[in-house]
Amino acid sequence: MTGHLPSSSPSATFPVQRPRRLRATDALRELVAETRLHPRQIVAPLFVREGISVPNPIVSLPGVVQHTRSSLVAEARQLADLGVGALIVFGIPSTKDSIGTNAFQPEGIVQLALGELRQAVGERMVIMADLCVDEYTDHGHCGILDGHGSVDNDATLEVYAKIAVAQARAGAHVVAPSGMMDGQVGAIRAALDAEGFASTSILAYSAKYASGLYGPFREAVSVEIADGGHRQGYQQDWRNAREALVEVQADLAQGADMVMVKPALAYLDVIAAVRAAVDVPVAAYHVSGEYSMIKAAAANGWIDHDAVAMEHLTAIKRAGADIILTYLARWFAEQHRSAQ
Repeated sequence: MTGHLPSSSPSATFPVQRPRRLRATDALRELVAETRLHPRQIVAPLFVREGISVPNPIVSLPGVVQHTRSSLVAEARQLADLGVGALIVFGIPSTKDSIGTNAFQPEGIVQLALGELRQAVGERMVIMADLCVDEYTDHGHCGILDGHGSVDNDATLEVYAKIAVAQARAGAHVVAPSGMMDGQVGAIRAALDAEGFASTSILAYSAKYASGLYGPFREAVSVEIADGGHRQGYQQDWRNAREALVEVQADLAQGADMVMVKPALAYLDVIAAVRAAVDVPVAAYHVSGEYSMIKAAAANGWIDHDAVAMEHLTAIKRAGADIILTYLARWFAEQHRSAQ
């Protein structure tokens, strides 16, 4: 006996259909799934607005609201109960100025909210704070202007350092600089260490693209860039991938603990390249436009919301993201719980 199949066997002509056999039942598909996502790997972006008494729905982000401080804490407790790993806070102040003063004031809306969140859920989930000034400036840019309409990088770093210390002092476990200023991570790390916050982590928005997918977010934080301006001078060109690795390596050299790619779904190639290049946690932000497209198409009956939402998140995880920031956080955690 040679062990060879007879020539009349179907397997002598056709390849073994092993992958197809492993798709035969739900239980088999679940058993052999290569990519798995857990609520602990999810970060919920949450908005808190100064001067409102009830949560304010965001029209272009169905299901998402601008919270009061009390409703923010209630939402955080519910997310923690669902097993969501982290939240990231964005603030909308009542007043704005040219340098975003309320971003670093001890009584600023985010600092007050961070203290309450840390007390309420700080042992059960990671409390992150977005670190930027666009929500706080009257011109809507992510940095301080130089008097000629351009962002002054070095002047902005001084403000970022103040914000980082204020957020850490208020209770943030992680600060997340999103402005794409050169040297921002180094300036923030130095400021945190000098003020005794060496244990506060930095999640750097390292590869943040000048994307058309941020529209709903700008409604959420009430930001409009002055004089029809744009951020293409400091955010990355969406046509380029290689420069993302340059930005990532620069942030790591300056002390970033984690790096982020934003947006996510339209930049899966960048996520994969970053994952292959670094040995730190990689985050990806499934941004407002990516979320809103699902909601709008599902509302019109054009797609299956749950199927597409899960496909989006799994694709981001499959590309290499360890952490996903997404407005689908609550939905995903509820789905995960119901499947247990």
